[in-house]
Amino acid sequence: MCRGLGCTVQSRAFGIKTTLRVQEHISKLIKKDKSKSDKAAEMQVTGPGPYHDTILESMPSELRVPRNPPPMREDTMDHTWNTTDLEALDVGPTKHRVPDLISDKIALWAVKSARKPTDIFFRNKYIHRSVMLEVVAAVPGMVGGLIRHIKSLQGMRHDGGWIGHLLHEAENERMHLMTWMEVSKPVMWERALIATVQTGFFAVFSLLYMVSPRTAHRVVGYLEEEAVTSYTHFIGEIDAGRIENVKAPEIAVAYWNLDPESTLRDVVLAVRADEALH
Repeated sequence: MCRGLGCTVQSRAFGIKTTLRVQEHISKLIKKDKSKSDKAAEMQVTGPGPYHDTILESMPSELRVPRNPPPMREDTMDHTWNTTDLEALDVGPTKHRVPDLISDKIALWAVKSARKPTDIFFRNKYIHRSVMLEVVAAVPGMVGGLIRHIKSLQGMRHDGGWIGHLLHEAENERMHLMTWMEVSKPVMWERALIATVQTGFFAVFSLLYMVSPRTAHRVVGYLEEEAVTSYTHFIGEIDAGRIENVKAPEIAVAYWNLDPESTLRDVVLAVRADEALH
């Protein structure tokens, strides 16, 4: 325990050190705030700089993947697509797979039955209908790819390329959903309804795929037929002026390599062309 003059000197020295540390800390905070203010002012003048994902940049080059998955058509990035190009694609809006087996008829009945409540609920709200459609359509590819992956591991044999194809389809459907989310901006209760429907469909389709993969694939085929029909009606509503033909969202322009001046109608044409390939 210190006493007298020595204790006083130590106390003053401690107080001076503490004061200096506080001043140093305050000085750093001021410099940091000034730096932020300078950057904000620069942003207002020059605009935001390029986005840098530090985690992605730290990964080995062979592990880096683009933000958007590859599109369905291999020739999508060969040139910029305009309305004339998209309309020239053969989507077969009247094509139909006639059911042969009982399982095929069950699959067709299930899809037609599921469409009825959708028609009643959404009616001519084709943008919101598209969100619901893509939420469901993005499930089968991922489920099929997962189950085939597990079976390939268990059987210790190659899957014949199905896994990659199914995951590609799932990613494509997910990009459809991301596009429609940009257009529709669903509110909270709509998001809740979408999540509920997707969860239920995921459970039912997973069970179906484990029991009968053939029937599950036939369900997807008939679902895609309905998707082509819905998007054809969607285009008709735009042409009739009942749905505003707004500018295409940036995510769609980048994904399908569309003309920068593309509109909502062009996006629907591109999505319909994808559905015809599934």
